[in-house]
Amino acid sequence: MPKAPKRAQDPQRKTRPGGDAGTAFAALATAALQCGEPDTIPDASLHAVLAAAVKVFAAKAERRGGGVKPFADDAVTATETVVAVCAMIRAADLSPFDVAMWFHRLPGS
Repeated sequence: MPKAPKRAQDPQRKTRPGGDAGTAFAALATAALQCGEPDTIPDASLHAVLAAAVKVFAAKAERRGGGVKPFADDAVTATETVVAVCAMIRAADLSPFDVAMWFHRLPGS
């Protein structure tokens, strides 16, 4: 029987009651959005969390050959998705042509 993959843990981080650091960030972000104050999340924190999440997602998708969902159903709207994806495309200095070449490629192939 294959072993379950170990979860990456920071040896400096203590276990927090109520969940992990990702869950804690998600709760802070949700609260900031509910209050209409997204700027309470520092840009540097957002950059670090988003970059790390994208890297882990890409690694899992490549390893598993797809089948990894980027978020739960109905977790984000179509508009939120397109705003974020377009910003990432621009930040990575990609063009729509570059994206079109990758669009139908299955991860891991």
